[in-house]
Amino acid sequence: MGCGYRRDEERRQITAKGRKIIGKKGLGKLSFFGIAQNIEVVTRKDGKENAFAMRWQDIKSCSAREYQPQILRRDVKCSPDLHGTIITLRGVKRESDFDPEGLAITLSKIFIVDRTFQVTVRHNSSDPIAVQNEKKYEELKKEVEWKVPGDIQFTSEYKRRTEITGHLIATEKPIPPKTNMRGVTLFSRKKLVNDPEYFSESTSSHFFSYLTGWLEVDFIDDLEEDVISTDRKSLRWGHPEISELRDYLRRLMNWLEQDWRKKRAEARERELSRKTGINISEWFSKVPDDIRAKIEPIVRALVKDSELPEETSKQAIVSLHGIAPEYPFLHWRHLHPEIQRVSKPYYENKDYWHAATEAVKHYIMTVRGKSSSTQINDQPLMGEVFGKDSGLLLVTANSDIVENDIEEGQKFLSMGVVSGFKNPVVSHSTIENIKSRGLFNEKDCLDILSLTSHLQQRLDKAKKRP
Repeated sequence: MGCGYRRDEERRQITAKGRKIIGKKGLGKLSFFGIAQNIEVVTRKDGKENAFAMRWQDIKSCSAREYQPQILRRDVKCSPDLHGTIITLRGVKRESDFDPEGLAITLSKIFIVDRTFQVTVRHNSSDPIAVQNEKKYEELKKEVEWKVPGDIQFTSEYKRRTEITGHLIATEKPIPPKTNMRGVTLFSRKKLVNDPEYFSESTSSHFFSYLTGWLEVDFIDDLEEDVISTDRKSLRWGHPEISELRDYLRRLMNWLEQDWRKKRAEARERELSRKTGINISEWFSKVPDDIRAKIEPIVRALVKDSELPEETSKQAIVSLHGIAPEYPFLHWRHLHPEIQRVSKPYYENKDYWHAATEAVKHYIMTVRGKSSSTQINDQPLMGEVFGKDSGLLLVTANSDIVENDIEEGQKFLSMGVVSGFKNPVVSHSTIENIKSRGLFNEKDCLDILSLTSHLQQRLDKAKKRP
């Protein structure tokens, strides 16, 4: 085995199992010696075990093409169930504690690991830690995710767009810069070829603090010209085909930002709805257009601005809902609870005529019950029950001219609402005729409900005449 030079004899692009050969820069078999003096490699396949060792001192004492690793075992029979490769580093130079978890995370950032190629890290006798793609994201709380190309919904003429695959993530909170996870990483044949970035001239967007993920662009290794930098951390963006790729990625970032803002607002609205108990979309659907035009921008700003503490947004929405809830005109009238109860279902269905008549019918029923009057007709009933001279019920002490007037007012106002909205069944055609002539609308309904509510509140305090 030679060391320190590129293997030119192997030109296959696909392994026997269909895995694409990684890159054109080699794997750097000498890189282990940056941290250790000796390396031992054991590999098992098809019931055979082979092992060799390399020692840094031996390599330094010979030329690269003369050095031969020490063969420890060659085609030794082993269980056919055993397969894979174990790399053991001995004489580790570093003095600090070895962090297998940190190494697993670092490797997950450099490679894309799939089920066909499993890698684990073990420190001495500790349990092995699997190197998985999810490791690099496990400390990030995801809010929006996109599978590429399936979830990408913008049109493009870029000829390679369907060859780009990957997984992109927007987090709930800004990604700490020290993680080096901000931006999208490019991989070719499962190995990093471009550090995380945004592929845009401007990186001032709020969105870029939340974006991470990876894209596979395997086709760049199929190009005749080598477009990967020597350190495999960036592409040669000046190359015509790579320039086209960058332009596509720039437009992809723009689309992602728009989609993120939309989905983020939807997610935040759902969360605030859950925590406040207020279905925001349903609330808006039950508010008149002119009122909605005033409150919706405020609520939307609270929903979209996730930089505000969640408790602040929650309290603000609850308070605003308390001021202008569903059907605010009905709420703002501060109706008697019973009048509101009997009229509300009709009001919500915009059946304003029946909302008013049901309120008046309830008032008549309550008057009849409280007074114990046997008067059959509704209007005469009001004349018998109320009035300063002989009414069965008194809503005041009836002790002076002011209270006398209130007693008379209760009688005549009661007779008036009964005259306008008394019990008889009104045909559908008659109601439609009243509406078409502009004789009764939502405001008329609310006015009648307010008047009936006033009369009902007086009635609650009424006492039978001595």
